[in-house]
Amino acid sequence: MKMADVNEEKNALLAQLSEEVVNCHSCPLSLTRNKVVFGEGNPYAPLVFVGEGPGQNEDATGRPFVGRAGALLDECMREHGITRNHVYICNVLKCRACIVENTRIRNRPPQLEELEACRDWLHRQLTIIKPLVIVCLGGPAANSLIHKDFKMLMERGKWFDSSPYCRYIAAALHPAYILRQHGEAFDKLRQSLIDDIGAARLKVIQAKREAPMELF
Repeated sequence: MKMADVNEEKNALLAQLSEEVVNCHSCPLSLTRNKVVFGEGNPYAPLVFVGEGPGQNEDATGRPFVGRAGALLDECMREHGITRNHVYICNVLKCRACIVENTRIRNRPPQLEELEACRDWLHRQLTIIKPLVIVCLGGPAANSLIHKDFKMLMERGKWFDSSPYCRYIAAALHPAYILRQHGEAFDKLRQSLIDDIGAARLKVIQAKREAPMELF
């Protein structure tokens, strides 16, 4: 199959999947969401970032990582000359998990039934994109895609090659976690994200050398 035909088929499959996700009512999050956050970026990219789920800004816009955490992610990617045109970004959850407390809405950890309801969407999404490298942003994404009980402090930056979705997968700190730090701690963790993105870029180069040419 010619590359143009492969790209056209991928676009069609992602568009169809996005339409299905937008109309999903498999869990209670469909009752509180404003917009489904499917994912965005370059669907032909060899590198995919996967976070846990949308927050307030993402729920309002329908785009992943557009708040302060997204700005930090973009900033760290630019250190390596990477923009959103070079990668694909999505989340394990496609709808915001939130709770109302004293008339205020805040994010909360997703429940098991919500993760299970979204599992097939992410599976199909990554199967269509077929990246070479995935970086999980935060422990929850790593728990879903690498292994259960992922130990971020011990396993961050370690590469795994047993993923059904890509050749190599690793985890980095979530930008939102980094933003909660101050002073030297913030600087150190911000640099760790820059370093992990750089390592992912090099891993893509390695994977391209290893992969048969028909994959590109």
